Amino acid sequence: MENRDKVKLALKLTIATCITLAVSIFVASKLHNHRKRSRRKISRSPCYLNAESKPQYTFKRVVADNSYSSFKHLKLNSTSEECVNLHPYKVEISALLKEPNVEILELFNENLEELASRDSYVWVETESQLQELAEVLSGERVFAVDTEQHSLRSFLGFTCLIQISTEREDYLVDAIALHDMMGILRPIFANPEICKVFHGADNDVLWLQRDFHIYVVNLFDTAKACDVLSKPQRSLAYLLEIYCGVVTNKQLQREDWRQRPLPAEMVLYAQNDAHYLLYIAHCLFTELKKKDSENSSHLNDKFNFVLEATRRANTTCLQLFSKDLEAYPGDSAASSIISRYQHDQGNLPSSSFDKKFQDRVRKLCAWRDIMARVHDESLRYILSEHAIVALAAKAPTEVRDICNTVSEADANGDHVTPFQSLSPLVCSHLEDFNYLFQDEIGEDDENLLLILQKCLGANGSCPLSIYNYALLSKTSLKVANKSVVKKKGFRTARCVARKASRELFVQKFSCKSPVYHNCRIYANDGRLLCYCDRRKLEWYVNRNLAKLVEEDPPAIMLLFEPKGRPEDEDNDFYIQSKKNICVSCGEGNHYLRYRIIPSCYRMHFPEHLKSHRSHDIVLLCVDCHEIAHAAAEKYKKKVAAEFGIPLFVRKVFDSSQMQNTSASNVNIEEDGVPPLQLRTAAMALLRHGSRMPSRRREELEEIVRNYYGGREITEGDLEKALLIGMSPHERRRFQKKKKLASKQPTTDVASDNNQEPGSDAKAEFTPTDELLNGTESCCNKEDTNTVVLTEMDIDNQSLPSNAEVNCEVPVANNKDLTNKSEFSVSEHISDPDSIIIAENGHISSESGLVQSNNDVNLKQHSKLSLLGHGPHGKQVVEFILKEYGEEGISDFCQRWRQVFVEALHPRFLPGGWNVMHSGKRDFGEFSVYKPEK
Repeated sequence: MENRDKVKLALKLTIATCITLAVSIFVASKLHNHRKRSRRKISRSPCYLNAESKPQYTFKRVVADNSYSSFKHLKLNSTSEECVNLHPYKVEISALLKEPNVEILELFNENLEELASRDSYVWVETESQLQELAEVLSGERVFAVDTEQHSLRSFLGFTCLIQISTEREDYLVDAIALHDMMGILRPIFANPEICKVFHGADNDVLWLQRDFHIYVVNLFDTAKACDVLSKPQRSLAYLLEIYCGVVTNKQLQREDWRQRPLPAEMVLYAQNDAHYLLYIAHCLFTELKKKDSENSSHLNDKFNFVLEATRRANTTCLQLFSKDLEAYPGDSAASSIISRYQHDQGNLPSSSFDKKFQDRVRKLCAWRDIMARVHDESLRYILSEHAIVALAAKAPTEVRDICNTVSEADANGDHVTPFQSLSPLVCSHLEDFNYLFQDEIGEDDENLLLILQKCLGANGSCPLSIYNYALLSKTSLKVANKSVVKKKGFRTARCVARKASRELFVQKFSCKSPVYHNCRIYANDGRLLCYCDRRKLEWYVNRNLAKLVEEDPPAIMLLFEPKGRPEDEDNDFYIQSKKNICVSCGEGNHYLRYRIIPSCYRMHFPEHLKSHRSHDIVLLCVDCHEIAHAAAEKYKKKVAAEFGIPLFVRKVFDSSQMQNTSASNVNIEEDGVPPLQLRTAAMALLRHGSRMPSRRREELEEIVRNYYGGREITEGDLEKALLIGMSPHERRRFQKKKKLASKQPTTDVASDNNQEPGSDAKAEFTPTDELLNGTESCCNKEDTNTVVLTEMDIDNQSLPSNAEVNCEVPVANNKDLTNKSEFSVSEHISDPDSIIIAENGHISSESGLVQSNNDVNLKQHSKLSLLGHGPHGKQVVEFILKEYGEEGISDFCQRWRQVFVEALHPRFLPGGWNVMHSGKRDFGEFSVYKPEK
C-alpha cells in the first residue's frame, strides 16, 4: 500500500514538473518573440513621408518622372521616327526666325500711372477658371508670362505658379492645383500669331516643357533685347527700377512657392514680375526700332536690331528639355567630390583618400541619388557634399555616430542650409548605412537593389507615387548592367580584362577637359555670332581684335567687321550653347570627339566646305563611339562598291622595279606583295631563316623577292622590308631590342638568338576583339591599290605629325597567316611624300591617270597611310566634284549624317543640328583661305 502511494506521489510530481517546464518554455518563447518584434520594429523605421504630405504627390499626370529613362517630348503626328531630338514646333519657330511677329509691341499704349494704380489680380485655381483664361488669351495678340518653381523638395523640380498679364488684367495660375489640366493652355502658347513676352526665358521654356508639354512659339525676351541694346544690366529688377520706378525684393524668388495660401508679400512680388513686363517690352522694342532707323542711312550696315532681338528669343524656344542621365547612379557627383577633395581641400587625413574612401563616396552618392528619386527630394536636401566626405572618411555604423558626423560636417561647412541639417530621410533610413559601410568594396550593386526593393518592393516602407512608379524596374536594369559580378561573386578573367581595358582606354583617350566652354562672340554692333571655347576668345583679345564684355561666362565683342553673320548661312547651330555629354546616351563622365564625316573624305573637301566647321564633330562616349565607328566602317565598304574605288592599299613593291624594268614590263597585279605578308616573311627569315626547313624558307624568300622585283635578296633587304609600315615607336623598340644604333639600322639582325621566336609578331599584329567587330573580307576583289616605295621611305626615321591615320588593314589569304581578313591599327609612313600610287593597273601622274604601258610620270601623295585607306578618300571626293560638283559633296555629307543618326538615334544633339546642314562659308578679303591667295 505504501509503495503504491509512493508511486502515485512520484507520478504527480513528475506531471507537475513537466507542466511547469512547458509553461516556462511557452512564456520564454512568447517573451523572445516579443523582444524580436520590438527590435525589428526599432530597426525598421517607418518612412517620414507616411506622416508628411507633399503637394506633388497629388498629381495624377507627370510628364517627367524620376526614373532613368529619357524625357519624351510631345509628338504632334504619329511618325515612326525614333529620334526624339525634334522640336514639335520647329517649323513654326524657324519661320519666325526670318519674319518675326512682334509688331504689336509698338502699339502697346498703356499709361504707366494707370498701370501702377492697377493692383487687382485674378487667382486661377479651378478648371473652369483656366478654361475662361484660355478663351481670354486666345483673343489677345500679346501677353506677358513669368513662372515660379520649387526645387528643394523635388528631384527634378516642378512649376508652382504661372503669372500671366494682359493689357487689362493680371492672372496668377495655381500650377499645383491645376497641374493635370495645364494642357488647356498648350495651344495658346504654341500659337505663332500671339506674342509671348518673358524676361530671361531660358529656364521658363524648359520648365513648361518638362511639366506640361507646353512649348513657347513667338517669344520676345526682354533680357535678350537688353543684350542687343548693350544695356549695362539685364536683370528684371534693373528694368523695373529704370523704366517703372519699382523696387522689388529678389530674395523672395527663393521662397517656398508651394505654400498655400501665399503670403501677401509673395503675391505682390509674383504679380509685379509680369505686371510691368508688357510696358518694359514696349519701351525696349521702341528703342530697337529707333536704332534701326538710325542705321538705315548706312547702306552697308545689314544689322537689324529688332530682327536680332527676336531671333535670339525664338532661338531660345528651340531648346529642348532633357534629363541629365548617368552611366551609374550618382557617378558624376562622386567623381566631382573625389577630385575636389583629393588635394586635402577637405582637411582630411591622407589615409582617407585610398580605394576604400573613394568606394564609400561612390556608394553614398549612389544611395543619395536613388533615395532622392524614390522620395522626390533634391540631392542637397538629403546629404550635403561635406556630409558625404565626412561619412566616407569615418564610416560610422552606430545611429548616434552617423547623426553626429552629418551634423558636424554641415556645421563646419562653408554653406548655409535653408533646412535642418539632418534631414528626415536620413533619420528614417539610418539602417541603410550598415549596408553601405560594412560590405566589401565592389559589391555594392546587390545592396543598392536590396535598399531599393525595401523602399518600393511589395512590402516597401516608402509610399509609391507617380514619380517613382517606374523607378524600380528601370534601376534594376541600370545597376545590373554596371557590374560584371556574378551571383556567387565570381568574376571571369575575360570580363575583368575587358573592363580594365575599357577603363584604360577611357583614361587615355577621353577628353581631359570640357570641349564646349559656351563662351560667346558678338559682332561690333552687339549681334551674337557664335559660341566658342576660351582659347578662341583669348586669341582675339591677346591680338587686340576684341574686348571682353562679360566675365561669367566670358563673352567678347569684336573690334572689326566680321565677314558673315549666322543668318547668312540660314543655320542656328553655331549660336546655340552645347552640353559636354554624349549626344547619343547622355553620358557626361567621359566623352571623345567623333567625326561624323570620316577624315579620309573630309580632308580632301574644298576649304570653304570644311574650314572652321564644327557641325559634324560631336561628343560620344566610348560605347557609342564604337557603335558609330562600326557603322561608318560598314558604310565605307558600300561607298567603295558604289564608286568602284577600293578601300585599301593591298600591295607594295620597291621602286627599283620601275628603274630596272621598263614600264611596259611592270604588271601591278602580279608584282608586289601584301604589306603585312611582306613584313611577316621578313621577320621569320631574319629570326629563324637558318633553322627553317628549306622548302618553307624558299616560300618566304619568294615573297620578299616579289617585292624586290625577283632579284636575289640580302639580309639588308630583309631589314628594310621588315621596317615597311612600322611606326617610329615600333622601329625604335625593334632597334632597342636588337641593340642597334638609334638612327642607322644594321644588317646583323638574325644573329641575336636570345630573342624569343615570334614574340614581336604576336605583340604587334594580334588584333583585339573590339577592333575586329564589324569588318568583312575585301581581299577577294580584283581591283587593288599598289604602293611603290623608294629606299628613302624605309631608311628615313622621321615622321610628319599629320601622317598618322586610323585605318583597316587587309591580310593576305595565306595559309601561314591569320585567317582574319582585316584588322584596325594606327600605322605610319616614314616619308609619306615619297610614296607613289598605282591603282588598278594605272599610275598616278600630274595630269591624271596614265596607262602602265606608257611613260611613267610619278606623283607624290602626302597624308597617306601605307596600310590604310590609301587614295580611296581622295579619289571618291575628286570623282564627286567632277561628276556632281559641290552639290554632290553636300549630298555625300547628308548621307553620312543619316548613317550616324540611324546607327545611334542620338537624343542629345545640340540645338540646330540638322542632317540637311549646309557647310558652306565665305572667307574675308584677307583670309588665307581666299581662293586667289
